[in-house]
Amino acid sequence: MSSTSVTDLTGAADAGRGGNSGGAHHRRPDERRERLRRAGFFLLPALLFLGVRQLGVVVLSVLSGVNNTTTEAALRSWDGEWFLGIAQGGYAGVPQGLVDAFGNRSFETPLAFFPGYPTAVRWLTDLTGLSLPTAAFFLSGFFGVVTAYALMRLGSMIRGGSARTGLILVVLFAASPMGVVLSMAYSESMFCAAAAWALVFVLERQWLAAGACTAIAGLVRPTAAAVLLAIGVAAVVHLVRKREVWHPLAGLLLAPVGLVGYLTWVGTRLRPGAGWFDQLQAWTDLQQRGWDSRFDWGVATVTFAGKALGRSGNVLEIATVAILVLALVLVVIAIKRRLELPLVLYGVGVLAMDLGSNGLMNSKARLLVPAFTLLIPIALALAKRRTSTVVLVLVGAAVASAWFGAYSLTIWQYAI
Repeated sequence: MSSTSVTDLTGAADAGRGGNSGGAHHRRPDERRERLRRAGFFLLPALLFLGVRQLGVVVLSVLSGVNNTTTEAALRSWDGEWFLGIAQGGYAGVPQGLVDAFGNRSFETPLAFFPGYPTAVRWLTDLTGLSLPTAAFFLSGFFGVVTAYALMRLGSMIRGGSARTGLILVVLFAASPMGVVLSMAYSESMFCAAAAWALVFVLERQWLAAGACTAIAGLVRPTAAAVLLAIGVAAVVHLVRKREVWHPLAGLLLAPVGLVGYLTWVGTRLRPGAGWFDQLQAWTDLQQRGWDSRFDWGVATVTFAGKALGRSGNVLEIATVAILVLALVLVVIAIKRRLELPLVLYGVGVLAMDLGSNGLMNSKARLLVPAFTLLIPIALALAKRRTSTVVLVLVGAAVASAWFGAYSLTIWQYAI
């Protein structure tokens, strides 16, 4: 017994002198490699998103050079000038040279643009001293990265999903046909960040967080109505099944604050003294007066598709029709695959608002960028393929998106 103890003690002493240090020496490199691996994986959504968008900017710079414009001018064109004007001087200080689709301008015209994004640009400029365009471009990239992490989470949470699915979804989003808007001085990137995290929180049943993100989305774009649809139905279903009241109800009450709040504020300026519902309608009427944009149940879209396919021959118009058809097909696939209800409702809501509006037909591909949940069936299908196939498809999508976005901003002569 004593000899055994001596042997054990001797072994322990040897381990104490050299064995532990050797083990620690071997473990430290392994631990460092593991930490680096985890850090690299954590950074992947950001790197993939930024890589795809950088490719788009590079192609845009090439086409800008051969079409007598600059990359910055292209990235701040059309609605970007309005957002930068609002960021600079508020709604009352927008440069007079900016007019509506009919060449008109009054005190009410700038109110067609929601305040969330230009306010964020103004705050960043005041905080850092950056120029307004630089701040706008930075925020678009930043919110795109924020969206990427939400999409990574969604891809891992859905039925049949995985981290691989999430990463593929990030690339598909960045390589959307009109993904160039995610690099522009436009509000899509900020809206997608709020909407994507709202959907994450809905699936996680974090109702207050979902309501807060939806409220933010409502200050950025009217498309927040689709987020409200998703969170509203999900909360009601949860109330019925789980009989939990307070958290879902609180989220439901918080969710419409941004959208309804801004529409009400516009209504009080345009129709002071009118009833609340009449004031809510004021923004819609403003859109119709300034941009002939109204909900016509898809009549204008069908007419546009017929003309584009029948006699247009224009690349952007034909591609727009193809994108709309693909979106409809993806809705059917998402429903057949039984994708989570809030994700389907959100995607259908965005698509319905796009198809049902008679606004600028050339903007319809851009307005589908927030419908990222419709990309989930593609991500799920690709996740089951070989890595070489996945890489080939995603690289092809990124290149096509880069060219299409650059074409839309430098060769196509009208607003997107």
